[in-house]
Amino acid sequence: MTYSHVDRATVLAEALPYIQRFNGKTVVVKYGGNAMISEELRQAVISDIVLLSLVGIRVVVVHGGGPEISDMLKKIGKPSRFVNGLRYTDGETMDVVQMVLCGKVNKDLVATINRMGGKALGLCGMDGGMMKAVKLQDGENDYGLVGEITEVCPNPVTDALEKGYIPVISTVALGIDAETAYNINADTAAAKLAVALKAEKLILLTDVRGLLRDPKNEETLLHVVQVSSVPGLVKDGIIGGGMIPKVDCCVEAVRCGVERTHILDGRIPHSILIEMLSDEGIGTMIL
Repeated sequence: MTYSHVDRATVLAEALPYIQRFNGKTVVVKYGGNAMISEELRQAVISDIVLLSLVGIRVVVVHGGGPEISDMLKKIGKPSRFVNGLRYTDGETMDVVQMVLCGKVNKDLVATINRMGGKALGLCGMDGGMMKAVKLQDGENDYGLVGEITEVCPNPVTDALEKGYIPVISTVALGIDAETAYNINADTAAAKLAVALKAEKLILLTDVRGLLRDPKNEETLLHVVQVSSVPGLVKDGIIGGGMIPKVDCCVEAVRCGVERTHILDGRIPHSILIEMLSDEGIGTMIL
């Protein structure tokens, strides 16, 4: 498919009202999955983030790093273990999580954004007491040093945004019930931060199209879901498995003041731009 100059101009004209609408607004993007692993997708996501920032949208990036953590654990001969989808984090694993997330993954993302013309600043949840947490306990399982966020202080992020930076945040929190750091689920951290920042949008990049009525048929994508309909979708099995905690994060964010949340397929190049700056939209929007 070839595009003429008119086609390109039409795309830019279509984006204008969205740029005007979101100018000066805050958007939190949770970045993870295949979009972090594939170099092509990584470049597409980063270019989307840089473009949004350059047109005046305040973009905050919250990232995971599960595959990188697993790779490092494998190198030191330590198996990865998961409990209810969360990484069991003993003391040695927590050292690796902190080293990989706050170090290599965070700084690699910052460097990539800066090389592509953005202005990024790397932070972790412990910086400035941004994220405070206690040990996650559900009365049944032991997750080790996995934390539950009790408080978010967005000042380090808002200060960075005011100075024109794109904050890039790793999800390691300051323990307030013990002298330790806690490993925090990135979806949960992104939702909590979006609420604290009074963000316009929360975008979760995943490895699926969104919510599907039939998991085997991507044509059954649910484009819009009202918060009130979520319990019924869970009961019907349409929302299940690993999608439940993601939707729960979106629901909590909306109920706490975030205007709209989106579950997008990070495997689709430029999915963020398609969702934010076009009439087409993509993925599932929860509002």
